[in-house]
Amino acid sequence: MTETAPAASPDPAAASVAVADRAHVILHVARHLPATLITVLAVLVIGVLSQGLWEPFDESSGMDIWAYGLPALEAGRWWTPVTGTFFVAEPWLFVPTIIGFIGMGALEYARGTRVVLAYFWIGQIVAVLATSLLLAALSVFSGWEWVQDTGATLDVGASGGTFACIAAVIGLLASPWRLRAWLVLIAVVIVGVLVLGTVADLSHLIAVLVVLIFDRTLRPRRATIREQRLIAFLGMVSFVGIEVILTLIPTYGPFGTTDPLSSDWTTTAVDVVVVLVIAQGLRRARRWAWICALILLALNILAATLLALIVTLDVRFDLGVPIDGETAIEIGSGLIALVLLIYLIVVRGAFSGARRTALGIAGAEPTAQDAAELIRAHGGGTLSWMTTWEGNSYFRTSTGLITYQIRAGAAIALADPLGPESGRADSVAEFIAASEEAGLAPCFFSAGTASLDAVPPTWRSLVVADDTIVDLPGLAYTGKRWNSVRTTLNRAEREGMTFRLSHLRDESWGIRTQLQAISNQWVGEKQLPEMRFTLGTLAEADDPEVRIALAVDPRGDVHGFLSWMPVYGEGAVRGWTLDLMRRRDHSFGPVMEYLIGSSATAFRDEGAEFMSLSGAPLAHEYPPEAQGLSALSTRLSDALEPVYGFQSLHRFKSKFHPRYETMYLLFRDEADLPRIGAGLTRAFLPSATTRQFASAGLELLRGER
Repeated sequence: MTETAPAASPDPAAASVAVADRAHVILHVARHLPATLITVLAVLVIGVLSQGLWEPFDESSGMDIWAYGLPALEAGRWWTPVTGTFFVAEPWLFVPTIIGFIGMGALEYARGTRVVLAYFWIGQIVAVLATSLLLAALSVFSGWEWVQDTGATLDVGASGGTFACIAAVIGLLASPWRLRAWLVLIAVVIVGVLVLGTVADLSHLIAVLVVLIFDRTLRPRRATIREQRLIAFLGMVSFVGIEVILTLIPTYGPFGTTDPLSSDWTTTAVDVVVVLVIAQGLRRARRWAWICALILLALNILAATLLALIVTLDVRFDLGVPIDGETAIEIGSGLIALVLLIYLIVVRGAFSGARRTALGIAGAEPTAQDAAELIRAHGGGTLSWMTTWEGNSYFRTSTGLITYQIRAGAAIALADPLGPESGRADSVAEFIAASEEAGLAPCFFSAGTASLDAVPPTWRSLVVADDTIVDLPGLAYTGKRWNSVRTTLNRAEREGMTFRLSHLRDESWGIRTQLQAISNQWVGEKQLPEMRFTLGTLAEADDPEVRIALAVDPRGDVHGFLSWMPVYGEGAVRGWTLDLMRRRDHSFGPVMEYLIGSSATAFRDEGAEFMSLSGAPLAHEYPPEAQGLSALSTRLSDALEPVYGFQSLHRFKSKFHPRYETMYLLFRDEADLPRIGAGLTRAFLPSATTRQFASAGLELLRGER
């Protein structure tokens, strides 16, 4: 019979601490967001007093007293722009109303209570009054039914003020997110007016335009090629979005009325798929997508022109042609299509790309031999020799080369540019320009501080690893800190282990066969195949400039081996970088420690300046102020530990007391990370199958548990 542990009784001290923490958070929020909280509370209280929380307020007699609009101003109810702010027309609208106040809260937290009150109330009152004045001015067109009906409508709500706050928050965003958010917001409010056309939609548009004019934070004068493509993408999505809205919900906009599901929904679905494919092609700079977009927009313009001609003839000659709201909306959509068509023609240079497998001039791509010659002549970093491996492509710049791979729409540059150090900044700029011209997302993986300083200041950076470097001059395994390595070397000597530093191609067939067997055994234990890109195989070790370190017992059996890549500087080898680490099953216990320690001694005696033990991904030593990034890296590293053992490898390398040099992932902004993540996955595991990814995922789940 098993015993179960008694349930732990609640800890009163811990409970009181939790309550105190919650109270502290509430006080912190209340102290920083007083205006937002008071306004939201006022809306809820008035919702209770007016019964608007459970009954439609727009059907009550209170609308004639408190609601704003052109009729209220004509009747002399001057107070309604203020009082109408605190009412909500329908019970279900309380949810989007409260959500809208998030923008107000964000603005108050960022810029203070006085600023947010100014934006909210000026935006609200100006939007309400300007909407009424606009409808009054348009009422001279007595035949425009939408103007007459909308001008006679009363409304309530705070959305004019909250949209003004949202627009002000967008102005605080960093580039390029500011431009993107402005484009999305402008598209939303314009489509709302064209399709729905309510008093609220007009006030949203006016509030956003007021902030746009006042803040002047939208500056698209010199939009980059990437942003030109994004504008085209959003334009096409907005264009098809109108069709979706017309299909799903009833509308009563400036161009007429429509009923939901009055047209064939399958036709709408096909249109949506086609336009989204074209829009995605525009975002990727595909020339075919640009041509298809021009044809599609031209057809819409032609159809709208013919409809407009028919309507004109019907009005003049009374032909009796049936004209409905959908016909008028088709004509209005033609105007939008015309604007998009003109824009696509103006920025046609942004869509000159086809799907690329290489950057630069076709047929003139540099080779791995060119990369090796540049490394020997001008030196490089600890990862530079990896650029000579098979599978890489090379982009020739005015001053050197950049090694890269194109994966999942991302152009992933490996390490730092090759060539004279003085020209590396130019190489970075030219690679970015060529990648963007081709519609690819450029990034630099495992780059050093030189590349970090060379990318544009708006770029982002993430730490991907720490390069572990052991300085060799004066290295001696003395003192307590080297006790572990010294013990390993002494034990290996007692057991007759032999260390040998050579080249793979100089070894006998028997040794090479053993190394292949050890490597195959190691790969067979993994759910995924050997990783590539920054992790080599025996094929990369079979290079006349790469050296291998062997641990051989008295019987001639290899217990483990390493491969070392050269690091050039000033025309000579300055150091060595560790690549392969393989050990045989049931081998000499600390064989890796023995091989690294012996290699360090050999390189020191040859006059090398340093040896790099390479970086352990997701095992960066973060400073205390980067706790958030440290926590994220730790969680990812814990999840991947069962598959590749990054953390244990990092801990093992620390036995040699290295110094650390940070390696970065450099990218334009967070929008590129999905493509970069998919691209890096394929670069590291180019031959992995879907089944292998699934098996590795199960292994990660087991490790998480």
